[in-house]
Amino acid sequence: QVQLVESGGGLVQAGGSLRLSCAASGRTFSSTAMGWFRQAPGKEREFVAAINWNGIKTYYADSAKGRFTISRDNAKNTVYLQMNSLKPEDTAVYCCAADLGLYRTPNSDQDRYGYWGQGTQVTVSS
Repeated sequence: QVQLVESGGGLVQAGGSLRLSCAASGRTFSSTAMGWFRQAPGKEREFVAAINWNGIKTYYADSAKGRFTISRDNAKNTVYLQMNSLKPEDTAVYCCAADLGLYRTPNSDQDRYGYWGQGTQVTVSS
């Protein structure tokens, strides 16, 4: 019932920036917390950032703090991830996800997210 489509990935040099977008469908998007996760080859999927229903509350992984910014525009049913000062270790497939509940506090537990996008590849060269 909820469909998520990511875009904005690509190849950038270390120190560069990318802005990822996640377009969402579904009647409850405006009341749903959203998150960004990433998975590098040979590694487990890890949490990056999350945002509550109205964008006031955010939560970041330590690796993302100070470099990444999550935001949302409920009028456009879209969540964003602005990534600055990119490093080669940021290389991964980035997926957005929708929380299973309504009006929940942003969290890093991937088990709480029931809807996932297909992912967009981010590659950072040294």
